[in-house]
Amino acid sequence: MTVERHELTLRPIAGREELDLFNQLPYTLNTGIAHDLTQGRRRPGWLWIAERGGQLLARLGWWNRPGNDTPFLLDILDVDDTLPGPERVAVGTKLLRTAMAATLPTGATPPEYTRFVPPGWQDDPAARRTVQDRMAVVADTGGRLFVERIRLEWLPDAPPPAPRGRLNFRQLRDTEELLTLMTSALEGTLDAHSREDLTRMSARAAAVSHYEDELARYDSPRDWWRVATLPDGTPVGFVLPAHNGYNPIIAYLAVLPEHRGDGYIDDVLAEGTRVLAGQGVPRVRASTDLGNTPMAKAFQRAGYAAFEHELNMTWR
Repeated sequence: MTVERHELTLRPIAGREELDLFNQLPYTLNTGIAHDLTQGRRRPGWLWIAERGGQLLARLGWWNRPGNDTPFLLDILDVDDTLPGPERVAVGTKLLRTAMAATLPTGATPPEYTRFVPPGWQDDPAARRTVQDRMAVVADTGGRLFVERIRLEWLPDAPPPAPRGRLNFRQLRDTEELLTLMTSALEGTLDAHSREDLTRMSARAAAVSHYEDELARYDSPRDWWRVATLPDGTPVGFVLPAHNGYNPIIAYLAVLPEHRGDGYIDDVLAEGTRVLAGQGVPRVRASTDLGNTPMAKAFQRAGYAAFEHELNMTWR
């Protein structure tokens, strides 16, 4: 599809042969786009560009899990930063409006927008301008900032914390046990996405949705997943080490409400990190909301360092 507006051409790329054109605007995800196309996480029709006279002025891209026909995330949105400020936002907005109308189901809420940013982006004038331009494009189409998250990384140059002997760890018995634990863990959660889910559905439904939409889709072994118990077998919490197709991750980490405040989060996180470290992985990644201070501090105590932040914007 091609739409002309004042010599501006807005269209999806024709195929892999135009990836070099698409990647002329820099972003951390550029190196993985070709592999994502091979894996079915992206499609040429989900990668849009705005160009004028052969010059790439803006681009965007959606991502999804293989096999799904509707985009799950808008995770690429860039403009030519050499353009005048108003034009940068105007071109990006035209591209996003046109691409959403042509790509997304009529009447559907657009998928979440996510952007990786430097940890100190607000204190760096150049980084702040770059981020704010992209946010302005999304805001012009009705989006709003939902949450800022911290992305963390553990590297194997330092061993994970040794067991303290306070808890025992075992594999999950079955999916039902995990869903029961996830449902309980949602009480008092500080996670913004979980809190939003709880405004629309029960804790059990939110747990099932999270499991089916994300956790059940990981190809990594389920026997990595651990339940933490007291010596008498009482569950205290759980951790789900996994591989998301890009990196080894701590996919889910929780202490049950009745056992919070005793420092068990450190034991549970350490166990999840040890499970992945035992696989000889080059890194372990995790993320948590910027406002979830207790969780962020637990990762820091375990040797995880913040390497990036992530902004999430929604149209809900």
